[in-house]
Amino acid sequence: MRILSSLAPVAVVGALAVLPLAQAPQKAPPPQVPTFRAGVNFVRVDVIASDRHDQAITDLTEADFEVTEDGKAQKIETFKLVRVDGQPKPGDAAPREIRTEYDEESEAARDDVRLFVIFLDDYHVRRGSAMAVRRTLTAFVEKQLAPNDLCGIMYPEMPVSTVLLGRNQQALLSTLQHFEGRKYDYQPRYPFEEQFAMYPAATVEQIRNQVSLSALESLVTHLGSLREGRKAVILVSEGYTGVLPAQLNDPISSMPGVGNPARNAQGLESVDDRTAFFANLDVQQMLRPVYDAANRNNTAIYAVDPRGLATGEFGLAEGVGQQTDRQLLQSTMESLRMLADETDGRAIVNRNDLDAGLKQVVRDSSAYYLLGYNSANTTADGKFHEIKVRTRRPGVQIRARRGYWALTKEEMARALAPPPPPVPTAVSKALGSIAEPRQGRYIREWIGTGKGEGGRTRVTFVWDPLPPVPGLERRGRLSVVLQAARGSRVYYNGPVGDPPPPGDTAARPVAGETEQPAPAPAPALVAFDAEPGSLQVRITVKGEQGETLDSEARDLSVPDLTQVRIALSTPAVFRTATAREYQALLASPSPVPTPAREFRRTERLVVRFEAYAPGSEVPSVSARVLNRMGKGMADLPVKAPQPPGTVYQLDLPLAGFAAGEYLIEVKATGPSGEATELVPIKITS
Repeated sequence: MRILSSLAPVAVVGALAVLPLAQAPQKAPPPQVPTFRAGVNFVRVDVIASDRHDQAITDLTEADFEVTEDGKAQKIETFKLVRVDGQPKPGDAAPREIRTEYDEESEAARDDVRLFVIFLDDYHVRRGSAMAVRRTLTAFVEKQLAPNDLCGIMYPEMPVSTVLLGRNQQALLSTLQHFEGRKYDYQPRYPFEEQFAMYPAATVEQIRNQVSLSALESLVTHLGSLREGRKAVILVSEGYTGVLPAQLNDPISSMPGVGNPARNAQGLESVDDRTAFFANLDVQQMLRPVYDAANRNNTAIYAVDPRGLATGEFGLAEGVGQQTDRQLLQSTMESLRMLADETDGRAIVNRNDLDAGLKQVVRDSSAYYLLGYNSANTTADGKFHEIKVRTRRPGVQIRARRGYWALTKEEMARALAPPPPPVPTAVSKALGSIAEPRQGRYIREWIGTGKGEGGRTRVTFVWDPLPPVPGLERRGRLSVVLQAARGSRVYYNGPVGDPPPPGDTAARPVAGETEQPAPAPAPALVAFDAEPGSLQVRITVKGEQGETLDSEARDLSVPDLTQVRIALSTPAVFRTATAREYQALLASPSPVPTPAREFRRTERLVVRFEAYAPGSEVPSVSARVLNRMGKGMADLPVKAPQPPGTVYQLDLPLAGFAAGEYLIEVKATGPSGEATELVPIKITS
């Protein structure tokens, strides 16, 4: 199989985990489950030991620790001190640049690498607080991160698939400088927010809580898939509450003050003790899945309240009564403390020295002990089991997670069940290309090959712009320069085409994507012929002023399609959303393929390719849809080329498919051999 589009390896969850993420129940977040490594009863605990000045103590031995579970002493069977400073060892190569998911996964697995993610909860940070905390976060990136450290930034609105942990400090600093708080500002910025722009402010606040906390839960789960060791999430937030004072509870959230008689009321107490109590219970229920997931994935949450030493939740101009103000300030701070305390992190709240708190984040990730024991609890009761870690040495402060939720009988059965048959390598590789480039990338591209002239191979390069993720500002149009050479032989060096003429199809944003601030160019294309063999390709993305935004070099294997055997060109995918677009595609002499691989169920795909055979041999061509395990689902009719044409075509309306990942398998067979191509696609609802 030959896949020449930009590929990203599939993230692999550790095979020894008892409950793989893919098998987790979908109805509700599963209970906290320990990470097992030596059997279903093996429990591992991360322990931080420090003195009264919060300095790490690193000379403890296994004999200095006592571990109890539910009050019963446990025998420590594994013991390890982890010490990391983020600095390369003398003689080591320079830290690896992170460009792909494979780079991220391989580097995150190293013992000498610390992992940090800054979660900028703009939904729950005031504009002024965001501006104030930028300096603190900038200092953290510039002074606390070491060359080997991996760090990423995430917003609540971002899919976790766009978060790429890296070492590019300039990219991190640029994102931090654009951090803008939106607390109590309900003007929609993204298409999905427009759906509830006319909802009451209290309802929108609940939605924001859900979006933020579910994103945080997804993040800690993703970090758990990268490695077992300790990870740190720096949550920049002013906390969560389940109620709004009457002054801010507008009936239409995006129209402040309209229809709200209490908007300018001064000193109005609108939240009584009973309302505050039940609102806090609701918030606690929403927080539990987050810290359960963090504990399952050995991720500590460090809550940073950018308000500093806060005296109130609301400003004087908002007129909220003092009692209500104090109640809501206290509840928001308590929500941050809960997330930190339950995940072995720290709550950096109600203090002005945020820099010192962030230094502690690094210290905690730099020295800790790993203790492991086989639990005496062998029943799959699904209950919480309390863990306590003590030290026999006086003057030592100990921090560790509070316990774990045991497996249920159903989870135990899944854990002990034989593993499913492995997914074919070609299928896994193809599905890896579905993932869009992550944060910091500007375009998506597709590279295809087919027969050229004079025994050479035609290479086609297509690109279109990626919508920016929240927090990354992009203005103006992008341009792309492509360089393709083999040694001193240059095949192409220049800009990549103009947008296609009006009759041709162009990629449109996928559901859930945000639009560019400025009109984006349609997919652009360039094609050239090259001799078979390795080709060095460099793709440079430039901004409107000609500045270089991104650059990538890769080796491209150009196949020899003149050999005496069956062969296929790289299938090209075209997308249409209406009958008119479909007819325009069929009538166009040179339509431009889309580099996208994510589509809506309302769309119809057209796939075109060529099949080659020696002499007068006519290959037998077939196509079918496969599921993500590589199993056949449905045969697809293939339209054979009409002489003198050589292009085969298949139509695929997506309305009949459920949302998910699939592959289109194209196969050509004959006496001289067989050739197969896989086209991965993702269908959204």
